[in-house]
Parts: sequence; C-alpha cells; structure tokens
Amino acid sequence: MEYLYYLANASLTLRIVEFLHNRTQLPVSFMTVIHQIDGWVVRVKMEHELDTDQDGDFQAFMKELGIPYQPGIRIQMVLWGLETGQSPVEVMQRYQVAVVSHGTPDRVEIEEFRHQFVQGLGYCPETLA
Repeated sequence: MEYLYYLANASLTLRIVEFLHNRTQLPVSFMTVIHQIDGWVVRVKMEHELDTDQDGDFQAFMKELGIPYQPGIRIQMVLWGLETGQSPVEVMQRYQVAVVSHGTPDRVEIEEFRHQFVQGLGYCPETLA
C-alpha cells in the first residue's frame, strides 16, 4: 500500500515526516521525497495494508497537505529504481531528478537540502519555505 502526493513546499513535507515519527503504529516501509521546481513529490509506502480507519485517517491527513499525484513516466522510473535498490545518486544522475530523501522518514535530509539550495541561490523560493 502506498500513498503518492504532491506538496507545495518543504514545510508541508516536514509535517509528514513529523506525523510519521509520532505515529509509530503505522507500518512505514519507506518514504521517498523528490524536489521539483514547482513543488515536492512524497511517496509513503507501507509494509502492509492499513485497516480502513488508519487508511482513511492517513489519506485525510495527506489531502490536507497536498493533492494525490499521478506521476509521469520519468518519475515512475525514479520511484521504481529507488524501490528496487538503485542508489539515489545513480537515480538522480540517470533521470536528472533531485531525490532529497529515500528510506526512513528523515527531517534532517530535507532541512539540509533546503539549506544548501537556498544558500546556493541566495534567496528562498516559495517551494522551499
């Protein structure tokens, strides 16, 4: 069971990480975070199906933050590559996509990406707020 959403900015992405850290009963297998010029793609894959209440609650939470996402072929290939064990660096080089985080939900990786990106630009784009 997986959830794939598109989010407007880094703060919303970080809220998902915090939510998952606070809900240890959710069987999270991995979380993938991809930064695009106009927003963030977040995929949360569960180890097994959630019960109806958990699924409804998690979908409601995710829909408060973003919109369900239907990836194009390039992002599908990125997600498939990561899930099959290819390294994030290899996937980024092959598909020219910014994989910010893959694996255990990690706030530090997202914040570090945001910091380095903003430092390099010299200003903070809306998607990194």
